[in-house]
Amino acid sequence: MYRVHDTCTLYGCQVAAERLSRATVAETALRLGDEHGLGAVTIRRLAQELGVTPMALYWHFKNKDELFLGVIDHGLADVRADRSVSDPWQKQLRAMVESLVQAMRRHPILPDLLHQSDKARATSFNRATEDALVLLTEAGFTPQEAYWVGSYLLHGVIGLVHAQVETPTPTEGLEVGEWRRMRRIELECLPADKFPMMVQIGSLYADEPDPERYYMFGIELLMAGVEAMAAARSATS
Repeated sequence: MYRVHDTCTLYGCQVAAERLSRATVAETALRLGDEHGLGAVTIRRLAQELGVTPMALYWHFKNKDELFLGVIDHGLADVRADRSVSDPWQKQLRAMVESLVQAMRRHPILPDLLHQSDKARATSFNRATEDALVLLTEAGFTPQEAYWVGSYLLHGVIGLVHAQVETPTPTEGLEVGEWRRMRRIELECLPADKFPMMVQIGSLYADEPDPERYYMFGIELLMAGVEAMAAARSATS
């Protein structure tokens, strides 16, 4: 922790800012958002966490919008295609989708930030988008189609992570086990003659959730659609 000064001269703020880095500030903002929600990520709260005055942070980010872009940039830094390898486009694109899922699982604040910020101003987002477009045009899609597919994959991943099934939402405020018990009762009490499959699904809530299987299935579903469309285009060309 850095010592917080009651007053901040221009020189003092510059020294405090130089002891920080954009990465440190962004990482701390990510942690704050992950633990307390996007509303907790303010310049003042962030300065308290880092032990500096708010003015010291303005050397790195001029305002809250720039801070959020920096957080997106930091959070998506690992979502890249490795263009140095000779792997087929399918394998490289899948690796990118997996990296995006991992980033959003690690930082639950990212989906909200991507919705609320001008993400096209974030360098990491643009690099990932460029990599995806290159791979998708390599797969046979036109540039416009590649852009549509890339957007679909992004929002598919956001939906996959942001609305994970079989677990309570934060607003419900319930422990996972209790929520699953209540959900099972709710489904198994439905009229079996009208909703036999829903009643059958209710019994699945007796088991522990398997998030890894859930995400593997979701990624497979997203990629299967892209690969099938690419194969169909290849067959007709």
